Amino acid sequence: MKKALITGITGQDGSYLAELLLEKGYEVHGVIRRSSSFNTGRIMHIYKDLHDADARMFLHYGDLSDASCLEKLIDKIEPDEVYNLGAQSHVRVSFDEPLYTADIVGNGTLRILEAIKNVGATRSIRFYQASSSEMYGLVQAVPQNEKTPFYPRSPYACAKVFSYWQTVNYREAYNMHASNGILFNHESPRRGETFVTRKITRALAKIVSGEQKKLYLGNLDAKRDWGYAKDYAEAMWMMLQAPTGDDYVVATNQTWSVRDFLDRAFTLVGLNWQDYVEIDPRYFRPTEVDLLIGDYSKAKEKLGWYPKTSFDQLVKLMVMSDLEAEKVAHKAKL
Repeated sequence: MKKALITGITGQDGSYLAELLLEKGYEVHGVIRRSSSFNTGRIMHIYKDLHDADARMFLHYGDLSDASCLEKLIDKIEPDEVYNLGAQSHVRVSFDEPLYTADIVGNGTLRILEAIKNVGATRSIRFYQASSSEMYGLVQAVPQNEKTPFYPRSPYACAKVFSYWQTVNYREAYNMHASNGILFNHESPRRGETFVTRKITRALAKIVSGEQKKLYLGNLDAKRDWGYAKDYAEAMWMMLQAPTGDDYVVATNQTWSVRDFLDRAFTLVGLNWQDYVEIDPRYFRPTEVDLLIGDYSKAKEKLGWYPKTSFDQLVKLMVMSDLEAEKVAHKAKL
């Protein structure tokens, strides 16, 4: 039985990856931060689906700021694969908390790589780093692929660039099986409520139910390559099954604006988004990323990966989920 260790297991990506690995027969270990409130909502259903005799998921307290803890966990668990999905992942928040973001996103990756190097000398531990399309920032080519130069436009993106090159460096310096997945925006019903797509679908459900009247957003013209997080979790796993570590863009090769997302979502329930949406300057970034669109041909050629869920299907999935949560699905024209 293979063992996997996931940082950020309680997040959107971590929960889908944990499900996938368990389906494939793995023993899954996750790192969670200590909190006075429950923060495991996205993975509690997994525990309910596993019987005591089939207990193959275990959670451990830890933090990407604690190098000694990470090294002890890797030494104790002896994982075959380590997936680093933990981060302060909100781009806008990174402008407010740049030092914290740099430490967790940037140095957090370095701490894991050092821990793998220190305890994995006699083991074959494979490492996945969650890189981001935000690294392209002020894009230097359209579409973006593995050879497109980075031009980060936020503290978060700068920290991700640092993590990316550290992963490449450890792969080359220590012959580690280490891969960067340069994931473009990926959404789902489990997306955090402060991210624009989920903010839209959650507000829409409350508007339909009568609990909310207005939705406040920032730049509606920003264009993103939006895919389904569940599809992207499969790409992460496929990278670590390859013979050697490498770097891959994971995307849909299509781009849509926030305005497009609004239009698709509100049309599903027979409403005009312009009647409900107002612009709030507080949601604009100091430096904006205007256009992201990824070329995933390398992942398709070398891994056999491709996106299975269309933009329209993704929007519908998210709208339906939030309508059901608000118990207003019967009112929607889906």
